Amino acid sequence: MLNIALFGPPGCGKGTQSKMLVEKYGLTYISTGDLLRKEIAANTELGIKAKIIIDKGGLVGDDLVVKLIEKHVENNHAQGILFDGFPRTHVQCYILDGILADMKSSLTVMINLEVPENILMQRMLERSKISGRSDDNETVIKMRFKEYQEKTLPVVEFYQRQNKVHTINGVGTVEEIAQRIQNVIESI
Repeated sequence: MLNIALFGPPGCGKGTQSKMLVEKYGLTYISTGDLLRKEIAANTELGIKAKIIIDKGGLVGDDLVVKLIEKHVENNHAQGILFDGFPRTHVQCYILDGILADMKSSLTVMINLEVPENILMQRMLERSKISGRSDDNETVIKMRFKEYQEKTLPVVEFYQRQNKVHTINGVGTVEEIAQRIQNVIESI
């Protein structure tokens, strides 16, 4: 079973690369961002709580995210899982390891996409013109970068201790970045 955590700061291209990886390797795609946006659109209790946090640039709490992930992992029948935006905290790392252990599996690799902050800001502001996402404005983006640096980046250290992290240059064409990622996966 191939289980991948695609990791990196907001705007690094996780969503774009995820679609390609899911198709190439036959993986189940689990995106916390997509799951939360569905909850928000459905105006569920979880969605209402999440929207307030997201609109301020914060990270939705572990308890809410884990409920979403567990629900979707249980329905996995593919060759593996691609996690986009999960785990984002140390607590979520332990939870992910536990969920996968219950499936008699583990995380195969964490692909860490690195992109300079000025390029990330450019990408996200451009994306806001196309998608209309309320969390893609300069003030919220800066807050998301701060949250990423303080709370999410330490996740890399967690998986480095397990020798599962491969850092990839996330600047270039979509195809170039995809090839870098595939090279790592195929070398495992």
